[in-house]
Amino acid sequence: MIRWQLFIHAPKENSTMSSEKRIDITQPLWDQSTFVGRFRHFAFISNPLLTFVPEKQLYEARDLYMKYKAGQEPPGTTMAQVIRAKQLYESAFHPDSGELQNVFGRMSFQMPGGCLATGAMLQWYRTATAVVFWQWVNQSFNALVNYTNRNANAPLSTKQMGVAYVSAMTAAMSTALTFKFVIQKRATNPILARFVPFVAVAAANWVNIPLMRQNEILLGLEVTDENGKVIGKSQIAPIKGISQVVTSRIVMCAPGMLLLPVIMEKIEPKPWMQRIKKAHILIQTAIVGIFLTFMVPTACALFPQRCKLSTDTIKRFEKENYEEIVKNTDGKPPKYVYFNKGL
Repeated sequence: MIRWQLFIHAPKENSTMSSEKRIDITQPLWDQSTFVGRFRHFAFISNPLLTFVPEKQLYEARDLYMKYKAGQEPPGTTMAQVIRAKQLYESAFHPDSGELQNVFGRMSFQMPGGCLATGAMLQWYRTATAVVFWQWVNQSFNALVNYTNRNANAPLSTKQMGVAYVSAMTAAMSTALTFKFVIQKRATNPILARFVPFVAVAAANWVNIPLMRQNEILLGLEVTDENGKVIGKSQIAPIKGISQVVTSRIVMCAPGMLLLPVIMEKIEPKPWMQRIKKAHILIQTAIVGIFLTFMVPTACALFPQRCKLSTDTIKRFEKENYEEIVKNTDGKPPKYVYFNKGL
């Protein structure tokens, strides 16, 4: 378990609120203007061990989080308890709706879920049937993650979710099968076939995530001033945010899906590997898991969670939204507006 004491100057764990300076529990513990600060924050809330925390404990953490936020925490509450409650709450509850998220869609499940799906795609890539099946499994998992981390202020209809799911599946499978058949016919290096899963996953991400978050683009996303006050909407803001999320998701899986094929191509012919063929899937899954343990917080930290957009850009492309911002700021629009890019 990641220990918050490693990253912040904090009091001893048994110190109580009466002797300790209060924190703003709604804000990250580390400076989000730096990559290192963002990495620490996402490592804090995406720790795979958080997946196994019982629901009862999660709800207890939520209660303490809310009580501390209101300044009504029980007497004797320690800073360690507050930080732990913050970690559990932010890892499991939706930031917009406050609802408990499906465990399989949480960022803390990205490592165990991702390593199983990716390990299988990299192991069973030789037949069209295997390619189609494991792309379906992976895209189903991705669709669940995207739905779980959607913007709750722009809900999708059942039809829109269905279209997004089917479109992503079609993109992944068609890309995978096309590349597979092209490589089989023209490529002389067999290792190229091992990269088919990555190409398919990358293509599907550019379909799946935008469609899952299409209402943010169609209806616009609320934007705020520097102090967090909502001053209007923008349709360009979600386009920027979604582009960054797609890039992060591809970066997240890239090392495992690009480096592991090279590793396996080198070691599979070895006699000792030939003697343990049934263990190849376990080896690949374990290696992918190691990559994802570091790449989940790394990819999430590539861009600030609180994204900013120049009001000059809104003025140029969204005149009506810009005029609304001007109206809501008494004719003095800020240089930048801010919004949550999502995960």
